[in-house]
Amino acid sequence: MHILEKMRLIFKGIRLFLFCRYGKVAYDAKALNQHQQKSWERFQQSTLTHSGYFRPYYRQPLSQWPIMNKEVMMNHFNEMNTVGIDKDKAFEIAIRSEKERDFSSDLNGVTIGLSSGTSGNRGMFIASKEDRLSWMVSILAKVLPPWWLRKQRIGLFLRANSTLYETINGMLYSFKFFDLIKPIKVLIKEVDEFNPSVLAAPPSVLVQLAKHKQQGLININPEKIISVAEVLEPLDEQLIRTSFSQIVHQIYQCTEGFLGVTCEEGTLHLNEENLIIEKEFLDQEKRKFVPIITDFTRQAQPIIRYRLNDILTLRKEPCPCGRQTTALEFIEGRCDDIFYFWHLNGKEQTMVFPDFIRRAIITSSPHISEYFVNQVSREQLNIAIRVSNLAELSEIQSGIKSSLTDLFDKLNISHPEISFVDKEHQPGVKKMKRIKRCFSVN
Repeated sequence: MHILEKMRLIFKGIRLFLFCRYGKVAYDAKALNQHQQKSWERFQQSTLTHSGYFRPYYRQPLSQWPIMNKEVMMNHFNEMNTVGIDKDKAFEIAIRSEKERDFSSDLNGVTIGLSSGTSGNRGMFIASKEDRLSWMVSILAKVLPPWWLRKQRIGLFLRANSTLYETINGMLYSFKFFDLIKPIKVLIKEVDEFNPSVLAAPPSVLVQLAKHKQQGLININPEKIISVAEVLEPLDEQLIRTSFSQIVHQIYQCTEGFLGVTCEEGTLHLNEENLIIEKEFLDQEKRKFVPIITDFTRQAQPIIRYRLNDILTLRKEPCPCGRQTTALEFIEGRCDDIFYFWHLNGKEQTMVFPDFIRRAIITSSPHISEYFVNQVSREQLNIAIRVSNLAELSEIQSGIKSSLTDLFDKLNISHPEISFVDKEHQPGVKKMKRIKRCFSVN
């Protein structure tokens, strides 16, 4: 890379770091809106004019741009991206990296990776050097403890590594990737030896580490714990927080970008300094919406009016931290996990959000340590639980049925059959989902 280009990236990184860590735009709603609009206008001219797919919409109001999703993005991958990457060649590299567990490959200096395919179809992301710099600086500024206190050791458990994450590794931070394809026993031994000061992992992994910590089988004492990749359930959050005596922070991130992070109060805020987020409400009274995101920082693979499949719940009260960026009560799950039952009239369907099922179960007994609920059909629920007192298993199962029955009665739902089954999730490359619908809705 030419020295002038290096200097340009260095200065850009410094400016972005100072803005993300010390900028006050997030604390002023008017200033935040002005920042978003100016950034969007600059982004159109600097980046979107280089995309054959987006160029025809240049200068039009954002509301006139097409809404996209993973299927649209993959169908128009070649004309959407601004760096001339061919989808077939990129997929070939990404698949080979997955099979060989070597994630150092790129194409013309562009990082390539695959999404986990939780929603049923796999997506692909690409990131240029400038994209990687923006991501790295945002993570350093918003998530990681200050390096000047001491060199931080970051342990990251994920399904796949990426040069995106390795970008952090260096003089200021020591980074280690823990590959979830390995057995959990091996990973626990490795993380104990590494002794991270910052621990980032899916909740299913953090739960296993928390249990080993309680039993005195590992000696790690991370200064910051970050939940990633899966929905952080209340029961899991309580166990992790108690075991490590730490607030469990969250990073809301997916193939489509760095979408949110918890503040010092533990509230999850959307990353609206770098995004414009439109809210498609599923239920405005219950504050539940699907986000449509526009990212004005990603240059190689523009993300414009991208409709996610996530269900987010707005925080009812303003966050004490003072930020005016959208604050969330929690990430509820995916739209695919909304349950559907028959109404009592036998003709209509009634939609039930995952959180209603979740709360009905966890409030039915204090002895439930884990649970999984699969809706097999509109007439059948399969539930697996782990309890702290096996002698009370029958009573706990009865309590769950009673709690769900009360919920169904309130919603005028025809009662489905509830069966208790055996199941135990093993942490690994497959994401944990405690609440899952197993059939399609027409």
